[in-house]
Amino acid sequence: MTDGGTPLTMGAVVDLLAEEFPDLTASKIRYLEAEGVIHPHRTPRGSRRFTDDDVRRLRHVLRLQRDEYLPLRVIRENLAAMPSDAAEAAPSVPSQRLRRGRPRTMTVAELCERAGISRATLEELERYGLIANRDSQALDICVLVGRLAEFGIEPRHLRASRVAADREIGLVEQALAPRRGDAIRDADDRGQLLALLIDLHIALVRAGVPG
Repeated sequence: MTDGGTPLTMGAVVDLLAEEFPDLTASKIRYLEAEGVIHPHRTPRGSRRFTDDDVRRLRHVLRLQRDEYLPLRVIRENLAAMPSDAAEAAPSVPSQRLRRGRPRTMTVAELCERAGISRATLEELERYGLIANRDSQALDICVLVGRLAEFGIEPRHLRASRVAADREIGLVEQALAPRRGDAIRDADDRGQLLALLIDLHIALVRAGVPG
């Protein structure tokens, strides 16, 4: 921020965050605003102005997208559940990051529309075992598949991801089997182990991708 806490213009915010987010553009910020995850102030002429809190919230959202690969729907839910002054990005607790809400059943039309995929793609996801139910949890998978399609990656290419996920789930269940007892502690341990395996997978992929 400028001296005295003067709100920043969008261009100034892009410059401020450029070192950490070199791909950030004004268009990206406008998109995040349209999706309801940031809410900059508007001047009488319609120009956007960003306070310290706005910048902290934006940074938090960008880190969740970059580091946690969370879809915007989940980010909106996380932001709504936290105090307004807690949007400064902090590492999320792995077990909390993987806790799921109760899934909501969705129609084929709703699932395809919200994920931006075709009915044929949805049927492919079901055929290859990437989704088992048509609900709000499947929506997250469908959204990611839709984004991967922009790079030419199709559901048939993702069967290995399903196999790897099942192996990691099996590994967690095997590790926890001798420790069965308190249900709450077991749930926390399961979340921690799954999150560590996911983080390991991300680290291995990053290490193997040329810089």
